[in-house]
Amino acid sequence: MKYRRILVPGGTYFFTVITFERRKIFIQENEVEKLRQAFRTVQERHPFKIEAAVILPEHMHMIWRLPEGDSDYPSRWRLIKSHYTRHWGGGGEIPVSATRLEKGEQAVWQRRYWEHLIRDEEDLKRHVEYIHYNPVKHGLVQAPVEWEYSSFHTYVREGLYAADWGAEEGIEVTLNERME
Repeated sequence: MKYRRILVPGGTYFFTVITFERRKIFIQENEVEKLRQAFRTVQERHPFKIEAAVILPEHMHMIWRLPEGDSDYPSRWRLIKSHYTRHWGGGGEIPVSATRLEKGEQAVWQRRYWEHLIRDEEDLKRHVEYIHYNPVKHGLVQAPVEWEYSSFHTYVREGLYAADWGAEEGIEVTLNERME
């Protein structure tokens, strides 16, 4: 069965994007800043709103809301990945396969990414919580507030979360789909 993307103009989507072979590219502040710049550059010409985001060392999760009448998230991801790759500091450190060389690709990103069309407010809430709890899930911090590269801090400033959300024992934030 061939995979078919669901393209909904003005849709809200959850994404998981993973680095090539899960290499920990985003452990240095300068690489995270290059990624942020890639987003800003693409958003200038192809607007979209980032509703929630977390950048982890080898993957990221995001929720985007596209403009009314626009469903072209694949082009946005292509442009973001391309922009980041052109400015990436890793250069020749990672060997590139013959197939990637033939296609002119660097070993920065997995070719595909996961996307999910957000269906309703409950679906959105579940995915936002998944994003914000992800650094804890991966054992990087004890509480979401401790992870710098997350929209969690914006949600706290806006009063949508208490700063200690996700710090308590036994919290479970999961999605029904396979994410990673």
